[in-house]
Amino acid sequence: MYIEDDRTEDQKTTLTYGVVGTDKFMSGWGKAEHGTSYAVWSCTPNDIDKVEKTVINRGDMLRVRIVDLRTYRPRGNGHCHIYATS
Repeated sequence: MYIEDDRTEDQKTTLTYGVVGTDKFMSGWGKAEHGTSYAVWSCTPNDIDKVEKTVINRGDMLRVRIVDLRTYRPRGNGHCHIYATS
């Protein structure tokens, strides 16, 4: 699994939760060739509900879920991109 994390070291201490979606458009090609593409929007615990609603309303995300980024480790082949939202 190839992981890209856009958060700075400081943001990794504040943006500790993430809303993960399986990207049905990007899976299977590019950095996720022969695998799954995951998009993660990092956020503070206070912003989880707002970020989750935004991701659920996107048409390209499947299996939307909340994770603790301090322990989250995506498995398998593919690509995981963690976006800094703040």
